[in-house]
Amino acid sequence: MSAFDTLMAHARETQALAQVAGRLGWDQETVMPRGAAPQRAEEMAALEGVLHARRTDPRLAEWLAEAEAPDAAGAAQLRLIRRQHERAVKVPARLAAELARVTSRAQGVWAEARAAQDAGAFVPVLAEVVALRREEGAALAQGGDLYDALLQDYEPGTTAAEIEAMFGALGPRLAELRSAVLERPAPAALSGRFDEAAQHALARELAQAFGYDLMRGRIDTAVHPFSAGSGLDVRITTRTDPADPFNCLYSTIHEVGHATYEQNIDAAYLLTPVGQGASMGVHESQSRLYENQLGRSRAFTGWLYGRMREIFGDLGIADEEAFYAAVNRVHRGFIRTESDELQYNLHILMRFDLERALISGDLAAGDLEAAWNDRFGADFGYAPERPSDGFLQDVHWSVGLFGYFPTYTLGNLYAGCLHAAMRRDLPDLDESLGNGDPSPATGWLRETVQRHGGLMEPRDLIAAATGEAPSEIPLLAYLEDKFGHLYGL
Repeated sequence: MSAFDTLMAHARETQALAQVAGRLGWDQETVMPRGAAPQRAEEMAALEGVLHARRTDPRLAEWLAEAEAPDAAGAAQLRLIRRQHERAVKVPARLAAELARVTSRAQGVWAEARAAQDAGAFVPVLAEVVALRREEGAALAQGGDLYDALLQDYEPGTTAAEIEAMFGALGPRLAELRSAVLERPAPAALSGRFDEAAQHALARELAQAFGYDLMRGRIDTAVHPFSAGSGLDVRITTRTDPADPFNCLYSTIHEVGHATYEQNIDAAYLLTPVGQGASMGVHESQSRLYENQLGRSRAFTGWLYGRMREIFGDLGIADEEAFYAAVNRVHRGFIRTESDELQYNLHILMRFDLERALISGDLAAGDLEAAWNDRFGADFGYAPERPSDGFLQDVHWSVGLFGYFPTYTLGNLYAGCLHAAMRRDLPDLDESLGNGDPSPATGWLRETVQRHGGLMEPRDLIAAATGEAPSEIPLLAYLEDKFGHLYGL
């Protein structure tokens, strides 16, 4: 075989093993017995050791030096393999295995601490995770910024300074819009109790309407909804609340955005570096666009209102327009995943600043709860009432995902750009959405974004899909128009 063919065979085996590791993570968050956590930590560490050895194999450098790409896709494969190898060789095998072991254990500690409202039980293991990620950041940065080094795992080519500039342009206008909205009377919310089995059934219906292939996926429940896997096995989770069916329905649509991205990547890239999403920011653009610009649109909620009345009966909402307002109701709340579309990014801006402080060493894990509560009070005007409403609400830091949070807002920015281009190309989209059929939109995303996988760098992919460089301007225009009309501003 040529050097390129040998390299790709090695990459496919590595990717297959990485999928096995991901499946262990899915199992841990869904059906694994609670008592299995210590053993699972050792299993994850052992598998990470195998993966790290493959990613740092000395032969990779030789193959990369000799390999010639047969086409543009091959060039992208080489780019991604080289990037992964160059990062992996900077991280000691001991550190890679220890990170896998500790974050697996920390995830279970976080879940129990969250359920018990016991912040103190989580702090020691969080301190371990932060210390290990700081060590990893130092190894990767080699004298540069630790947070920037970690950020490359989620949004390659982006720096914290660039994100800070975009967020700086976004934050004040969002806060101003929120203040104007909150001065207006709040629309009515849903009332009543909503059967959880019926919620699951409707969530499954919505998942398929948005293009999720259940022959290559499944829907389970978890404390924190997520998507896992790629290619032919892409799974999602959701959760239910008998008083709030939107939690289940829109969490499902969100995760379907992630899952269909992975399912729709060109089959020729299966189990290769290109056979995954271009970045977490691009991934979030899909999930947020599915959930918000499509799922919370006036046209789609008009259809959903009728469907929910068929299933649940009276919703305590007078008509389709009132239902649209209820779906998009700006409301007081602590939980990021349950936040309305207007305030969501303010949750992310806060987390971005806090995790940068943790990684820089300016904030200790033991001071995080107080720092969170102070910042939340300053940004939102009220303080969390219990740990699960505050810094224990998200799973991310327990599993070491420092650098992940800003990709949610980057995803929203990308989604704003994509939505503007989609509306330009699909002038009759609302007619389909009004019939409960988002397939013209999901088909457009499949062709312009999803099928390419990691073929392009994140910003290049968005620019190619939209014809313009990504910016915050389309998102702000969309939000100001939508909530301006909803609240009569």
